[in-house]
Amino acid sequence: MVFSVAPYNIFVKSKMFGAEVLFVRFRKGFRMIQKTNTAKNIRCLCEAAVFIAIAAVFALLKFPPFRIDLWIFGGSIDFVMLPLFLMCWRLDMKWSLPACFIFGMVKFLITGDSISVYGGLLAVMLDYVLAYGVIGFSGFFRKLKGGLFWCILAGSLARFAVHFISGVTIYKLAFGDSVELFNISFDHTMAAFYSLVYNGSYMLGEMLYCLALAAVLYKPLSKLPRS
Repeated sequence: MVFSVAPYNIFVKSKMFGAEVLFVRFRKGFRMIQKTNTAKNIRCLCEAAVFIAIAAVFALLKFPPFRIDLWIFGGSIDFVMLPLFLMCWRLDMKWSLPACFIFGMVKFLITGDSISVYGGLLAVMLDYVLAYGVIGFSGFFRKLKGGLFWCILAGSLARFAVHFISGVTIYKLAFGDSVELFNISFDHTMAAFYSLVYNGSYMLGEMLYCLALAAVLYKPLSKLPRS
């Protein structure tokens, strides 16, 4: 009795053809995903760069209403943080976090001429790089309802914490044994209270500034796609 192998060959070939079709489709799909990810990465990179540039422009605008100076040794209310909060709300943290640290260095380069008054390198790291860098962690709250406002609250609190630590640790380097505030003399033992009043005053103002502007911008911006 003779058995024909033709049906078996047809079956094997059909399986091989089906596998080949699946492989080709998988490869095309993978390449499409790669192209999509590349385009998304480029968009996120460009968007982060734009937000850094806008924040840098705001840092250079040293007149009302863009900037209101409160203290002679620094400490002002401005719009600098708003672009950073928008970035943290719109972009994933892998983009917004390093971008905030980069902006901290940029801000020092364009506005940190009198940094020697505040204690040199330590002040650069605390009052610029770290203070603005920690704003990037506000991205943890970006997907909550009203995420932009949560980002502003969390980022402002984080930046205030860094400035508060800076005010305590660099207090004697900046002011010596005592400083006068509201006609009250504070010695180094009251550095924490002074730092709370000094940094809390302008940080609260900046946070309220950002919240007010965010309330105006939130609705139109929420219609735009986010990463």
